[in-house]
Amino acid sequence: MPEGHSVHRITAQFARHFEGVPVAVSSPQGRFAADARLIDGRSIVRCRAVGKQMFLEFDNGLWLRVHLGMYGAWDFAGDIDVPAVARDPESTARDNADSLASMGAPRRLRMAESERLGAELEGFPPEPIGQVRVRLLTDHAVADLRGPTACEVLDGEGVDAVLARLGPDPLVDGRVRGERRFLELAGRKRQAIGLVLMDQSVVSGIGNVYRAEMLFRARLSPFATAAELPEDVLRALWTDWDHLLRIGVKTGQMLTIDGLRGAAKARALASRDDRHWVYHRTGLPCRVCGTEIAMQEMAGRKLYWCPLDQA
Repeated sequence: MPEGHSVHRITAQFARHFEGVPVAVSSPQGRFAADARLIDGRSIVRCRAVGKQMFLEFDNGLWLRVHLGMYGAWDFAGDIDVPAVARDPESTARDNADSLASMGAPRRLRMAESERLGAELEGFPPEPIGQVRVRLLTDHAVADLRGPTACEVLDGEGVDAVLARLGPDPLVDGRVRGERRFLELAGRKRQAIGLVLMDQSVVSGIGNVYRAEMLFRARLSPFATAAELPEDVLRALWTDWDHLLRIGVKTGQMLTIDGLRGAAKARALASRDDRHWVYHRTGLPCRVCGTEIAMQEMAGRKLYWCPLDQA
């Protein structure tokens, strides 16, 4: 599931390439056709990300809300700026990627939500591929959405109702105000902190990777009750989330090991195996103490932790 950093980066793409111009909105799949007609031909005037959800405001006062969920993804094509992002060296689309990213020049390319480059387009716009729920098209760029958990058109009141159900996002609420809300909400929860960090009504944007990594970085048991944790522990979790989220937005990767330099940093940018403390490392030795990393299901998601360092 795309976590908060990815949604903020996707939203930035819309702000760069779709804001302020008329947008043709369609539903090649057909399931979004009625809602698409409500915003077809209108201009996007505001792009907003909160946690794992994106909101695009159109000039008629209506908003497109998208929550990618487990399987949703955007595919961009056209004259787009390739955002700076580290790429997996095993990617088949790696050729010339770094130079294009550093140039930041508009190029006619296809870019998936994973932010890996694909083949150059022979014509524009490209034909929709697969079950495209909604297509947003301008004279120079196109974005196709597939498999979202939520995709709907809302008025302002509807957006406000959704936002009221979401916990703070450091990039939206700010460090101080967001921290205050997080302390208030998390401090009331009589649940394991491993569950609370994934509760989008308590804090927005944290998914399975950031949850596991934040708890290890804090040397905190995933099973500790949130309401029983000292305030300074909760405050440190919020501060760390703010820190990691900003790194993710900047690099396009969930880099959770601090202090990496040279070849170690290059490996971490290129491979998930070298960028995390505990996530997806079941049975491997803890990078700190050597204890085997444990895994168990928590509310239907895989939880990773070190039984010794997070006792």
